[in-house]
Amino acid sequence: MPSNLGIIEGFYGEPWSWGERADWVSFLRKNGFSFYIYAPKGDAYLRKKWREPFPKVHEEKLAKLSVQCHNIGLDFGVGFSPYEIYLGPFDLEAKRLLQAKLDVFNRLGVNKLCILMDDMKGDLPSLAERQVEIMNWIAVRSAAKQLVFCPTYYSTDPVLEKLFGKMPEGYLQKLGAELDQKVSVFWTGEEVCSKSYTPEHLTEVAGRLGRKPFIWDNYPVNDGPRMCKFLHLRPSTGRPAAMRDLVSGHAVNPMNQSTLSKIVLLTLKAAFDKGAAYDPAKAFRRAADAVTCKEMAELLERDLPVFMDKGLDALTQAETVALREDYTYFLEARENDTGKAAREIVDWLSGRYTVTKDLFLTQ
Repeated sequence: MPSNLGIIEGFYGEPWSWGERADWVSFLRKNGFSFYIYAPKGDAYLRKKWREPFPKVHEEKLAKLSVQCHNIGLDFGVGFSPYEIYLGPFDLEAKRLLQAKLDVFNRLGVNKLCILMDDMKGDLPSLAERQVEIMNWIAVRSAAKQLVFCPTYYSTDPVLEKLFGKMPEGYLQKLGAELDQKVSVFWTGEEVCSKSYTPEHLTEVAGRLGRKPFIWDNYPVNDGPRMCKFLHLRPSTGRPAAMRDLVSGHAVNPMNQSTLSKIVLLTLKAAFDKGAAYDPAKAFRRAADAVTCKEMAELLERDLPVFMDKGLDALTQAETVALREDYTYFLEARENDTGKAAREIVDWLSGRYTVTKDLFLTQ
């Protein structure tokens, strides 16, 4: 398993609670992962309100989470998106506001500082030059032991140009040539939500970026108006153990459902640990047993086609009622995280996790 493997809470929609984050920190350390990165799109002070200081209570909660990570030997990261800062002048005022946030991150003991310029306007001739200037300025002033930059075009997926404009010619190559060499670069693969990572693709991308990519893995994330209608619970595939030598890190973007996401993360760990001997079906059963209980794990396996392929909108009322009854049975269960996982499924069936287009566009 790669030593630089962890999660980035980087999805749209309802963020996790502070209690869920604390639980995840313990889970990650127990199961051999190395970092947690706080980057929910729903935290406006990391994104569209980045110029404003964190409220005192909010900063205190981040500090507490950082201490918890450090106390058990887990790297604590933050994903910071100074939203479209590169559209205006990078002048003294912009630098003052940026420095104020960096001072907070340094004070919090952020080990991995991720500067995220994803999902923003991109069709600017000087995009790479502007972003490099900002990122290299940050690199000199951050105390983080690892810096990671997420470019506006973080995949070769054509959907990014449809949403954010045409990628400037030579954009990735300019980033690779001019970014400080200590800065890693996030990459989601051939697609925004890549089904697999091949050695050929990772090697080609490393050539463009002038460094090994840091994988931002958008499985099992299920944010967005379409994906929120599915629970991505099938075991990890298409992530061969051999990729560990071709990347500088691997951050998994989980689902809005924190407990259910653990099942998929455990299968990814098994894939890296076992290599060619990895059996996805067996890994799923072990992971589901570990997170829930044997009886509920059997139900989850039975219902994978419903959660993954059919989705919420295609369920009949009778099917929804039957599923709700099946999982309501486990709500009071105390074995492992059975009750929490059952609650997430019941809430999903009730539409709690729906991400509207308006929410998606405003976060």
